Amino acid sequence: MRKTFNALDISKGVITSRVSEGDICIDATAGRGNDTAFLCELVGKSGKVTAFDIQSDAIESTRKLLEEKGLSDRAELILGSHTEMDKYAEEGTVSCITFNFGWLPGGDHTVHTNKDTSLEAVEKALRLIKKGGLVSMILYYGRDTGFEEKDALLEFVKTIDSDEYTVITAEFSNRPNCPPIPIFIIRE
Repeated sequence: MRKTFNALDISKGVITSRVSEGDICIDATAGRGNDTAFLCELVGKSGKVTAFDIQSDAIESTRKLLEEKGLSDRAELILGSHTEMDKYAEEGTVSCITFNFGWLPGGDHTVHTNKDTSLEAVEKALRLIKKGGLVSMILYYGRDTGFEEKDALLEFVKTIDSDEYTVITAEFSNRPNCPPIPIFIIRE
């Protein structure tokens, strides 16, 4: 059976083109730790990744995955909101910030990101990324959650200054059931 091409495949390809050994990165929504581990591998031993999540289950999953992969020394895990990311990095110093908006995979769907804190975090991310840096976002929505957040973020990215940033929004046009939406913001 053929593996389905998905939003994470797109995101990882773009991130790989923008992150190098020694870089500083942020995983704004740690989830199960996959993006945190991926970023840790890209930044190498001399880089650093800071990962945020409001759920202790997510932080523990991330911690365990990093330990299994021998990457713990490259990451700082923060049990807290991604709206606090500006307390952990200087403006214009971060190579990549990743967001997976929605709910924790395999977790409680009543606990999910929301438009107010997500918009605040993306605004902070735009200031933190360096020239040539990337904000990678995947919008997961469906069932009873995420539509308001999705709509707000899609409207917000249209207002980002085109002299300073390039915004690319991708969509899966022939996928049913609320397919994820990847968005990439590159600082010029």
